[in-house]
Amino acid sequence: MSEYIPKKSLGQHWLNDVDTLDAIVKGAGVTANDTVVEIGPGLGTLTKLLLATGAQVIAIEFDESLLGHLRAKYAHQPNFQLVHGDVLNYDFSQLPKDYKIVANIPYYLTSQLLRILSDMPNKPISADLLMQKEVTERVCSNPPDMSILAVAMQIEYSATAGLFVAAKMFTPPPKVDSLVLHVERLAKSFIAEDNKKDFMRVVKAGFSAKRKMLRNTLNAGLKMPKEDVENLLNKLQIEPTRRAETLSLDEWQLLFKNLK
Repeated sequence: MSEYIPKKSLGQHWLNDVDTLDAIVKGAGVTANDTVVEIGPGLGTLTKLLLATGAQVIAIEFDESLLGHLRAKYAHQPNFQLVHGDVLNYDFSQLPKDYKIVANIPYYLTSQLLRILSDMPNKPISADLLMQKEVTERVCSNPPDMSILAVAMQIEYSATAGLFVAAKMFTPPPKVDSLVLHVERLAKSFIAEDNKKDFMRVVKAGFSAKRKMLRNTLNAGLKMPKEDVENLLNKLQIEPTRRAETLSLDEWQLLFKNLK
């Protein structure tokens, strides 16, 4: 199985450096009391380190050709459960409260997985995801460099960048370097669940045209007269000529409340 050829179509890039993987597990704070979901265990190198903590490990693998290898390696361990399936269709509601996610994420899954993390009812208490450096930096960004992705994640989680992993550490090396995204669930969501869809509609309107001013993007995205948009922004002491990426979460919340 060591000669297994990673599938480009599944975005498989093996990371077998034990010191790097051990640092990821330690950074995630995994203990014997945890239930941990690993997405795409691949050859099971990270899986081995997660199991060594004593945590209950649920490994979700899409690639059928890897299942036999993973079963042979770990099926005898009582704290290991292997699930064959697509994580995008996995029912996270069945997991115990305060589970964790630790994974080396296939790049093609990144945006969809982050969307699921933001929207799922039973959110993990934390997630440590090794992903494209650029995406991790976008999720962790602050004004004046916010993004829709940053807003969507930060209304649910605190987000920090963790361990840097150079592309050359992977087999085969991807085209870009990676950076661990560490998120922790907020004690209370920044926006009430009932309002989240409408809140994000306002945010998406604001970000609808890069480099354009808020008075123009909100006018176009929300079908509001430009004069009304300007009056509202001035009333809220948000300069109409500012751009969406300069707004803080508090300012987005204030804008949303007054638009309602």
